[in-house]
Amino acid sequence: MKIALDAMGGDHAPAEVIAGAYRAVELGFVAAQDLLLIGDPARIAEESAGRAGPTSLEVADAPEVIGMDEHPGLAVRRKRKSSIVVGAKLLRDKQVDAFVSAGNTGAMVAAATFFVKTLPRVRRPGIAATFATAGGPVTLIDVGANIHCNPEDLYTYGEMATDYRVGIDGLSRPRVGLLSIGEEDAKGGPLIQRTRQLFASSSLNFVGNIEGQDLFSGRCDVIVCEGFVGNAVLKVSEGLGQFMSDLLRQEVAHHAQGENAGVLRKLAQALLAKTDYAEYGGAPLLGVDGLMIICHGRSEQRAIANALRVSRQFLEARVNQSIVAGLAQRPDLANGAQAESCAPTQESATGKPGDTA
Repeated sequence: MKIALDAMGGDHAPAEVIAGAYRAVELGFVAAQDLLLIGDPARIAEESAGRAGPTSLEVADAPEVIGMDEHPGLAVRRKRKSSIVVGAKLLRDKQVDAFVSAGNTGAMVAAATFFVKTLPRVRRPGIAATFATAGGPVTLIDVGANIHCNPEDLYTYGEMATDYRVGIDGLSRPRVGLLSIGEEDAKGGPLIQRTRQLFASSSLNFVGNIEGQDLFSGRCDVIVCEGFVGNAVLKVSEGLGQFMSDLLRQEVAHHAQGENAGVLRKLAQALLAKTDYAEYGGAPLLGVDGLMIICHGRSEQRAIANALRVSRQFLEARVNQSIVAGLAQRPDLANGAQAESCAPTQESATGKPGDTA
């Protein structure tokens, strides 16, 4: 097993990324010999100096960096020695089994488009973001990789995210919901109605259409939607979560006095911890031949360490093999979801960088 980590990607790189790598080793999430840092060797050596644990981690030279504000497609084409391009090529060539980055999301998807093949029967990969709900974690797919979906794409997302939750969380029968404008069979446009039929005729644990208010209810373990909708949902959720966190901190600071101060602070910390994206590490780009995990651009060491933990779990659980086996049971998808290289995406086409995870 070999996991490559983009040491130069993210708002807090390379310091927090490298700290996250050492933290993952110290906590036993991944073995030092299984890690490969990608980036500027001099900067990596500077940030690694004096850290506890292994004296050094293996490094792959990548002197260029794709900025968060750069056009993803153009940057990937022009910066062939960037950490994201080097990582994608290592994955393509099977020199690593997984590639983790907190860098430009669009560039990660574009690099997959240009260099990494999809799994059999997967037409377009999808980004699967996991977050907390009243009933435990839910995985939303897709959150920005593909805004031009057909029904077979959406069904494929449901299959892949189901296998992901089984492998990572040990769920026996993850509940799958299709995001729509109403629970009734007739609600939604032709894309949603045809996708619903595909799910209803499958062996997946499909619970039917769900609406926006069901996102955080715990009704589902997997929620399927096209990338435009998923990205909007995720960004609204992040914004609302940040607003509620700030409001909670303000209210606790205002009311935390006397005997109740300690209790209120502990309660606030517990609530914030349950909704912290860092707990889930990052969002896998499901459907590529290998594993690419896209971390939030603001990821600090805890999120990076957890992304490495999830990478190891993904590989040990053989999630991609489960996806291939599951999709092979649906020969009726062949016309709509032929295996091919990743198609152009929203972010790689428009150049808008994103932190979809």
